[in-house]
Amino acid sequence: MLKEYDIDNLNPRPNPYTKELKKQVTIKLSPAVIDYFKQEATESGIPYQTLINLYLVDCVKKKRKPKMSWERAV
Repeated sequence: MLKEYDIDNLNPRPNPYTKELKKQVTIKLSPAVIDYFKQEATESGIPYQTLINLYLVDCVKKKRKPKMSWERAV
């Protein structure tokens, strides 16, 4: 190793993943949703927050729209 490095001659290059950086947000999720993804995480070995992100990314790619139906009380 060198004692000193010439920073100007290191030939820096841009990070190719900068467009993929994640943004931290706060979101309220129901306990059932969190429990579901945590269970999936233990089975798959993928962290539950990553699984949630992967699911949402898939929704964006496929341009899924939420489908909701409300049951009428009889």
